[in-house]
Amino acid sequence: MDFYDVIKNRRSIRNYKSDPVPQESLQRIAEAVYFAPSACNMKPWKIKIVTDPELRAKIAANYTQAWLAEAPAIAVIMGNNKQCWERFEGDPIVQIDIGIAMEHLVLAATAEGLATCWICAYEIKKMNAVMDIKDPWNVLAISPLGYSDAVPKDIPYKDLNKIFEVI
Repeated sequence: MDFYDVIKNRRSIRNYKSDPVPQESLQRIAEAVYFAPSACNMKPWKIKIVTDPELRAKIAANYTQAWLAEAPAIAVIMGNNKQCWERFEGDPIVQIDIGIAMEHLVLAATAEGLATCWICAYEIKKMNAVMDIKDPWNVLAISPLGYSDAVPKDIPYKDLNKIFEVI
């Protein structure tokens, strides 16, 4: 798929088929995340693709929408505030770094014909417990990963001139 088609076709999908995600697709997605940039190339993230039904059910139980449990896989991205670059004021930028990695993941998934939906609406401490993640790591984002079982609706976009300006 052409890069710009990937960007235009990526949608947040909330209905999934039960078909498993091919290993070859997971490998290409892993490579896309591997090449994601991060500040000082520190890559303060770990990503786990959860296919185990019991663990997926526990993850889904910590989210408010039942459709998460439909997906045959859930991507879980963890960040480490102590292994990332910090702004001059001392603020860690792990959220930015994992945002870049997660965007590589969702775009690569789209290129593979897979659907995703970036999710941060959960209690981090509870999700850490489900995933058995210990400090200094935290589960900072999750996404279902699988084949869409719905046709995505067209979505309205803000006027380009209101969000992008060349000065």
